[in-house]
Amino acid sequence: MTSIAGRTAAHDHDRPAAGNWTTRLRTRLGRTVPPGQLLPDRQPVYVNSWIYVFGALTLAALTVVLVSGGVLSLGGAAWWHTSSTGHFVNSLHLWSVELFFAFMVIHLWGKFFMAAWRGKRALTWITGVICFAGSIGTAFTGYLSQSNFDSQWIGGQAKDGLNSVGIGAWFNVLNPGQMLMWHIVLLPSVIGVLVVLHVILVRRHGVVPPIGTETTGAETTGAETAPTVAKGSDDEEALS
Repeated sequence: MTSIAGRTAAHDHDRPAAGNWTTRLRTRLGRTVPPGQLLPDRQPVYVNSWIYVFGALTLAALTVVLVSGGVLSLGGAAWWHTSSTGHFVNSLHLWSVELFFAFMVIHLWGKFFMAAWRGKRALTWITGVICFAGSIGTAFTGYLSQSNFDSQWIGGQAKDGLNSVGIGAWFNVLNPGQMLMWHIVLLPSVIGVLVVLHVILVRRHGVVPPIGTETTGAETTGAETAPTVAKGSDDEEALS
């Protein structure tokens, strides 16, 4: 027969510890992203439109950019000049960046014309725009890190403009080592944090509905009340 003290101890063991950091983190994550929204298996029916694909394509291109850039960093800045494999990886890195910007621009303009800041999504829009601006700076430092005459010419043309606005002293485009560190450490770290925040905000508030299809409840709570379908399913019938 279990004593009262034993039953109380077992009950206290099952209760989450209020001062435990894992409990606080789990509680915080639960408040940030509603249960089932982090990796949802269903989306509103209007997500079947192609305009909603370019956000995922941007993330896919960014993944290739990071992986190919990581491989390039193993060989060094001049590896692609002397190795056919390095040249291939460098080309893969370049064209994934091109696709990244193409997908991101289409995604950006698509959300602009959809007024994607509606329904308490202003911070989602702001983080996306800052990511776009930061990506331009990252690409610029990438061109400066090519270690060839092209990068020297770009740096020579850029230094006067940067000096004229007073930032050339700490952002020296003629210093290839500094530009390489900006390109592979500082700017990607900032972009990575912003992308994670952007995705979390999208998961928290849901994808923005087309103008005229949202309801009052969706605009005030951020939750979509439109019919949903299983994303990726061939069945186009909307489910309540």
